[in-house]
Amino acid sequence: MRFAVLQFGGSNCDRDALHVASDVCGVDTDLVWYKDGLKKNYDAVILPGGFSYGDYLRAGAIAARAPIMADVVKHADAGGLVLGICNGAQIGAEAKLVPGVFTMNEYPKFICKGVYLKVLNNTSPFTNRFRLGEVIKIPIAHKEGRYIASPEDLSRLEAENKIAFKFCDEKGNVDAASNPNGCTDNITGVLGGCKDNVLLMMPHPERASEEHLISTDGMKVFDSMIHYLESKGE
Repeated sequence: MRFAVLQFGGSNCDRDALHVASDVCGVDTDLVWYKDGLKKNYDAVILPGGFSYGDYLRAGAIAARAPIMADVVKHADAGGLVLGICNGAQIGAEAKLVPGVFTMNEYPKFICKGVYLKVLNNTSPFTNRFRLGEVIKIPIAHKEGRYIASPEDLSRLEAENKIAFKFCDEKGNVDAASNPNGCTDNITGVLGGCKDNVLLMMPHPERASEEHLISTDGMKVFDSMIHYLESKGE
């Protein structure tokens, strides 16, 4: 089993993702510079958070057009796992790995705090270690994290059970009061691919994967990926 963590100019959570995948989970993990391409076969590719290309133009828009993203799309199309976190989610959405976009917060300022999420899907490669309806705590840190999609895309996401996480309160209520950025229907984690093998999420699971952090709830995202791959014999 081998993971890749991509590095773009401006990535700043790449080492965090590497630490969790390699040191905490014990998975062989490579840091891959965006100019080098995916030269090995990887079971999972992580698009980390940060400010690729300084968030010029639109967050994630320039990185999504880097040549390595053609490799990532090919990897996803072949059923390989792709996890996009924060800026990585923006990059993945710009690359059309899921419908919709992550755009400017309703109140256009940077938000950095712990939030609660409700698990809407617990059968995907990224969520199989969660309970359906489980309330978890994971931090956010973004200015352009508001997920929006067309009514048609939202209907399809609902019908196909492609919504992984929604913002909620401590008791699991999904409402306007628990929506920190104005995203549509409180959606903050979206699955893609025919096998739900892509997850783009705005919160940072790598920042909630050790006891000394805000929680260990984010660890279940990585545990789910490992469990899925092990169950496939990879």
